[in-house]
Amino acid sequence: MEAVLDELHTTPPADFVARREELAAALKADGRAEDARRIHGARRPTLAAWAANLLLRSRPEESRQFLELGEALREAYRTLDAAGLKELSAQRRQVVSGLSRQAAQLAQDSGHRLSDAVRQDVESTLLAVLTDPEAAEQWAGGRLHSALTPPSVFPASGVEAGAAAPKRTRSVPGPARTATPSRRTAPKDELAERRREREARLAAARKAAEEAERRLAALRTEQADTEAAARRARERRDRSQEQVSEAERRLHQAREDLSRAEDDQRDAEERHEEIREAVARAEDVARKAAKEVDRLAARVR
Repeated sequence: MEAVLDELHTTPPADFVARREELAAALKADGRAEDARRIHGARRPTLAAWAANLLLRSRPEESRQFLELGEALREAYRTLDAAGLKELSAQRRQVVSGLSRQAAQLAQDSGHRLSDAVRQDVESTLLAVLTDPEAAEQWAGGRLHSALTPPSVFPASGVEAGAAAPKRTRSVPGPARTATPSRRTAPKDELAERRREREARLAAARKAAEEAERRLAALRTEQADTEAAARRARERRDRSQEQVSEAERRLHQAREDLSRAEDDQRDAEERHEEIREAVARAEDVARKAAKEVDRLAARVR
């Protein structure tokens, strides 16, 4: 059933309902009424959702890396400073743009060109996957029926997005205290540890983003190669089609010439037979005439 549902959600939206009813009818005829009801209840995906599902199924390795990148980015956004966030935001946009182009190409290869509005919905879905863990889980299931919308910002550490940060209270002056060495060094050690953790998370996020970019670059190169190969194949096909058309034209002309030649041959043979018969009759007349001449000559002598 899971494989059937996966296959159904990568069926183009225009064919979805017919395919759904066909699968449900087959299951019902097989005595699997509950499975048939489950299939029948599947919602037809929008074009953008279908393209996102198709991307996940057709590019499993890139999709896995993309999901891992989302985890790293969400963790990094909880701890990084403004400069690190700016760098990761730029990488995030580049990776999302590249994957959305792949989705559009996959859709076009399946006979469905995505409009600019649909491509924006695909990008919105991919941004949601990077930003929102629930959206990432939905996309990872491969059965979206509508585009996803990302939150306006990444969740902040310890504070919901959009919520105000707690205000600091001014300390009340009091008697001076002499801090012990352990109290002086503990905050420094804690800050250093937190700094090391942030740097490690940043490094992991950068590595994931770089790996995604490398994979994207390799896929772009492969896409360019396949496009060039497809273009050359189309050109060879066009040339072959022209040659076939020319050969068919020549064959048609040769057949017409052959038909005319056969007609001429038939006419010529008929004429030859008529002449042969005429020659035979003339020879017979000539022989009879010669005999008559000989007979008359003999009398004269």
